[in-house]
Amino acid sequence: QLQLVESGGGLVQPGGSLRLSCAASGFSLDYYHIGWFRQAPGKDYEGVSYISSGAGNTNYADSVKGRFTISRDNAKNTVYLQMNSLKPEDTAVYYCAAGNKNWGPTWYWYEYDYWGQGTQVTVSS
Repeated sequence: QLQLVESGGGLVQPGGSLRLSCAASGFSLDYYHIGWFRQAPGKDYEGVSYISSGAGNTNYADSVKGRFTISRDNAKNTVYLQMNSLKPEDTAVYYCAAGNKNWGPTWYWYEYDYWGQGTQVTVSS
């Protein structure tokens, strides 16, 4: 059974850091594009970052560029999202998702086939 499990969310003060993890079971993350999405209350999914299968090319939304870093550890079959200099507007439920469309990773949530359950990130003083 293919499964993604996120962890690492929590409450942090503005300017703080968190590292989210996305652990896969039942398949190898290296063969899938992995995207991180977030959803704030009353809003649609927003693409935050993605990493391509194989070569591991990365991309970031403008809102997080320079503050967030996505990485993949193939030995642990886990993708990470390091989030620094967090802002209140980063507050959301964060999801990782896996897809293998042959045109590559995208910002469109509906092009990803497998999703984790989400982890809450709250940035507040």
